[in-house]
Amino acid sequence: MAATHRPIQIIPSVLPADWAAMGQCVKDLEDAGVDRIQFDVMDGNFVPNLTFGPELIKACRRYCNVPFETQLMVSQYNCETMLEEYVEATKGANGEPGVVIAHVEANTHLHRILGRIRQLGGSPSVALNPHTPMEMVKDVLDLVDHVLVMTVNPGFGGQAYIPTMLNKISELRKNIVERNLDVDIEVDGGIKANWTISQCCAAGANCFIAGSGMFAYPSLKEGCDDLRRVASEAQSGNVLSTPA
Repeated sequence: MAATHRPIQIIPSVLPADWAAMGQCVKDLEDAGVDRIQFDVMDGNFVPNLTFGPELIKACRRYCNVPFETQLMVSQYNCETMLEEYVEATKGANGEPGVVIAHVEANTHLHRILGRIRQLGGSPSVALNPHTPMEMVKDVLDLVDHVLVMTVNPGFGGQAYIPTMLNKISELRKNIVERNLDVDIEVDGGIKANWTISQCCAAGANCFIAGSGMFAYPSLKEGCDDLRRVASEAQSGNVLSTPA
């Protein structure tokens, strides 16, 4: 399962959505053909913004069957005290494990948090901020299903992609393949259907979080299809160069 080319997954973030119509939004995203839907959970502590709690995520489950993932951009206290609620809210319609992402920077006891996510019936995953080196997650790769490389600093949508993350993605993929681990690499931040997704895919990522880069299209399906097309072409060797 540690093949270099893993299945491409398009995972919209709901940050740019109409929050007052979130149920309709997740249904529309499912109809557009996305692979998962990401909820950016922010507590105003780990990042300077407030977004969604587990109740909102749980409420959205009634409107679609597509898998959810929850990125916990929260303090260690919030993560430890509310982890069960987040894991439960992120589960599928029939209790299937939802992806729950803990940040390496926020959790001093990362092994314990990731193990707890698995124990509670979730799919444990780990995220690292742009300035955080790959070595910070190397010792938990055997515990996770996904590693999320942030290509912006978390907290707000619509930020510009940081292009110097490609080496980190490549190092992660190399380490995963060498150890024969079954781990996807996600990228999140400024990802669009252009050189950004293309180069991240060529470096070894296969799961792509897109917020404004998908919602900017006339229809969500056009955005999803365009992102998937550019990533697929990159896996086939047609990698777009950085604009001059």
